[in-house]
Amino acid sequence: MKQAVWFPTEEYKEKTRLYGWMKSLGYEDYETFYNKSIEETAWFWGEAEKAVGYQWMKPYTEVLDLENGTPFAQWYNGGTCNVVESVLSRWLADDETRTQLALQYEGENGTSKSFTYEELDSWVSRVANGLRHAGIEKGDRVTIYMPMVPETVVAMLAVMKIGAIISPIFSGFASDAVMTRVQAAGSKMIITADGFSRRGKIVSLKDEVDKACEHCPTVEKVVIVRHAGNDFTPHHYDFSWSTLEKEKPFTHAEEMHSDDPLMLIYTSGTTGKPKGTVHTHAGFPLKAAFDAGFGMNIKQGDRVLWVTDMGWMMGPFLLFGSLINGATMVMYEGVPDFPEADRLWETVDKYEITHLGISPTLIRALMAKGDEYVNKHSLKSLEVFASTGEPWNPDPWMWLFETVGKSNVPICNYSGGTEISGGIFGNVLIKPIAPISFNASLPGMAAVVLDDQGNPIRDEVGELCLEKPWVGMTKSFWEDNERYVNTYWSRFENKWVHGDWVIYDGEQYIITGRSDDTLNIAGKRIGPAEYESILVKHNDVIEAAAIGVPDDVKGEVCHCFVVLRDNVTFTGELKKELMSLVNSHIGKALCPKDIHVVEDLPKTRNSKVMRRVIKAAYLGKELGDLSSLVNPEVVPFIQGLQSSKL
Repeated sequence: MKQAVWFPTEEYKEKTRLYGWMKSLGYEDYETFYNKSIEETAWFWGEAEKAVGYQWMKPYTEVLDLENGTPFAQWYNGGTCNVVESVLSRWLADDETRTQLALQYEGENGTSKSFTYEELDSWVSRVANGLRHAGIEKGDRVTIYMPMVPETVVAMLAVMKIGAIISPIFSGFASDAVMTRVQAAGSKMIITADGFSRRGKIVSLKDEVDKACEHCPTVEKVVIVRHAGNDFTPHHYDFSWSTLEKEKPFTHAEEMHSDDPLMLIYTSGTTGKPKGTVHTHAGFPLKAAFDAGFGMNIKQGDRVLWVTDMGWMMGPFLLFGSLINGATMVMYEGVPDFPEADRLWETVDKYEITHLGISPTLIRALMAKGDEYVNKHSLKSLEVFASTGEPWNPDPWMWLFETVGKSNVPICNYSGGTEISGGIFGNVLIKPIAPISFNASLPGMAAVVLDDQGNPIRDEVGELCLEKPWVGMTKSFWEDNERYVNTYWSRFENKWVHGDWVIYDGEQYIITGRSDDTLNIAGKRIGPAEYESILVKHNDVIEAAAIGVPDDVKGEVCHCFVVLRDNVTFTGELKKELMSLVNSHIGKALCPKDIHVVEDLPKTRNSKVMRRVIKAAYLGKELGDLSSLVNPEVVPFIQGLQSSKL
């Protein structure tokens, strides 16, 4: 068990939304409350939606319906709603909340924009009417291929308001990835921008859309936001965003059933075919708002910034988690270390950010820049760090906690997934927090760690499963129920198999990696994060990734890939140092077979290292879907590492 380094005082604990809510229900002990939440699932999620303040047009008659089986659980039967009522409309009745800031935007060039709840609602309503007049109807799919700009939020909410379905995709995708997702969704419209700025250069979006549309016959219109001011070739399907904005407000939100589709988020699988997770009006938004409000203590008036993209689940999470809780959503368009390495910390101070969402990879990169970039800023507004995307290693976690947070700001590790609509594990703020671990399963999430036979285990690596359905569970994969069931429900009866390896010691959870990333060396399971954590302790190593490679003797051996600091040469002596470092921590039997130097590791926009891509490239296998990578150009070099040894 890891020793806690952050402890909530009684005063702090009593001021959290989670503790206040628990107490109102007659509970003061988290474990007792959590057990109740998973034993009486329907009771819990009925109370949770009330605590969030979800807005209903027609009350539901039944919280949970399992008539179609656990994989197809239905929530809030009989109820009707529209998520925009909970995001915007609820805040317009009061003068104070109506004029509160809902959205703030910082462009890479320093441009700043702000919108109150009233202003955002008016903008959304005008665009919603424009979409109706442009031919979008209830149930139509609209692909959102946009940078992190205010128009992206408006477009998403406007589509939802008229009962159509959004399909947000990563702004870094090239045309093939756009095409694949537009085809899969059968989108009638694409909303995009001419381009956006990244590290001072304009990235074109419209050109990628035009290439994709050559193979997307369902697309009737492409709406273009003039953001970057770059030129593009006009096409017959082009439609101006400004035309949508000129309409009169559409004040009536379409009445939707609680389980009507709201959003399709495509997530890559090892098979190469993206999975279209289906999220509903009373699913993803409610789960995201609950986790944000009661897991991370986001409340009315807070200011929330997350380094993400709307094409990843944390983008919609930021939207719903902020606005349904009456907070201010802060969007930053550029990269967090441009034009200077302190851009993120500067932004935190400028907008008085209370909740900052990051990833371990981002923190490792910023840590390598030096403490001086942090120390230039006060960062006194920060109340909570939230971390997603991948497991931590100790040194960056402690650097964030001690150097950035001055040992006062708790780090909410948060892990779940696109299919979850939020988190399974978290760090609840009424319990002590230890480095890199999770101090709780989140309320309503019946997590269990199982061995290969499906038996619960402790103190050893096992498969993370969920024994009960939850609000936000993906309704299915878009038009592919069979793949959905086979992916999550086929291994153990009525148990969701999540695909993470986890160690549980009775109090804390530590995620060691994806179960398809885990190494099995001579019968010993070990997570890649263990190797990576050791290697980045060396002063010359910035990042590391570990994969398993087939071996005739041990079954599998470890190969590590490292990124070195600038101006460091990979000598035989340095390689020996790294091997010795790993050996001293985990033993000779598990020591890597080889260590390779690369310029960069393949990553997604949210800085998640794609180990499966490294492994496939190194072994010369089918690479699968690379569309989520921001740096696919690094893959051929990894492919060449193996071939150079043949």
